[in-house]
Amino acid sequence: MRILYLSQYFPPEAGATQTRAYENARAFVRAGHAVTMLAEIPNHPAGIVQAGYRGRWFIRRQWEGIDVIHTWVWASPEKTFKSRMLLYLTYMLNAFLAGLFLARGRYDLVYCSSPPLFSGAAGLGLSLLKRLPFFFEVRDLWPESAVQLGELNNRRAIRWAERLEQACYRRARQVVVVTEGIRQRLVERGLPPEKLTLVPNGANTELFTFRPEGRARLRAELGLSDSFVAIYAGIFGLAQGLEVILEAAELLRSHPGIQLLLVGEGPKKAALLELADQMKLPNLKILPEQPRERMPDYLSAADVALAPLRKLEVFKSALPSKIFDAWDCQRPLLISIDGAARQLVEQAEAGRFVSPEDPQALANAILALNADRPACARMGENGRAFTVAGYSRQALAGKILDLISR
Repeated sequence: MRILYLSQYFPPEAGATQTRAYENARAFVRAGHAVTMLAEIPNHPAGIVQAGYRGRWFIRRQWEGIDVIHTWVWASPEKTFKSRMLLYLTYMLNAFLAGLFLARGRYDLVYCSSPPLFSGAAGLGLSLLKRLPFFFEVRDLWPESAVQLGELNNRRAIRWAERLEQACYRRARQVVVVTEGIRQRLVERGLPPEKLTLVPNGANTELFTFRPEGRARLRAELGLSDSFVAIYAGIFGLAQGLEVILEAAELLRSHPGIQLLLVGEGPKKAALLELADQMKLPNLKILPEQPRERMPDYLSAADVALAPLRKLEVFKSALPSKIFDAWDCQRPLLISIDGAARQLVEQAEAGRFVSPEDPQALANAILALNADRPACARMGENGRAFTVAGYSRQALAGKILDLISR
């Protein structure tokens, strides 16, 4: 098959969306299919176009057998409503044009990942003009989540977004969802259950493993050799509410043997750095985003991984991929996400639930795990076994391929 795949975010950008699209496309290519990926010029999450990609409308490259077309977008480090809309709309327009004029020849289907929902508009248009089956992947309910986060409050824009969302659902041959909560929500909204296929997030079990050498080296480099380390590795965004980690660090100030480590980039990072500077926390380190191939070393260097989200109804269906990355490195989780993620952690017996946006509860949970190192090791081993058994990205990509082949 020849597959036209739309994902606004793609490597060399780092992030869960980029990784899912890359792992899927790589699996399709390894199975003997041709994939053309329509992605933005790399700029996420900082909003600054990476060196080597500046000043070009389109850049085409071959990467591990994937035909990648990067399209120009309006990128800005200022994350306002206007800058976000310009980012999404310029990708929508240019991805559509690239699919129309640069992705030549006959394709067999369009596979489109959302959010941003506007990528769905580009995929929808290409599937109609090229008369191709349309497969729509929903990783988050948008615009619903954007409204709850306060990113979208213009009533007219919300109505248009909801109409676009419904048009994508109607046109789609199948809708791929990443959590059971999203599937149930769409069934409640009238989508036929047989049109929905659950393919959750997972981890690359070949890349993410416990690395004892990397653990020892990084802990020595960062001055953490004798510490109990809790790590957050991911985007510094509106949804995560990472202020709770800084507030927990303040509560743990009198426990010098405990250190908190934050690794990543995102629109909230500058504000978090300013807050950390004001609080002058000796037990907190905030590091830049790291290449994906180095992340197993950072996770291995920690003793427990943190997975927070804000206390919003929409996140009860969330299942972040950082859960599985941590488990693959045999790290237990402190998860501050009620709903599907909490249920999975409890099912795997690979972590503990902490109330969202509750710094005292988070601090207490870190203290409890520090006092019970055997429990940490046991939960980490459970997480690895659970991920390998049912959440390897290689197997999950194969499930999508089986679906579109049928």
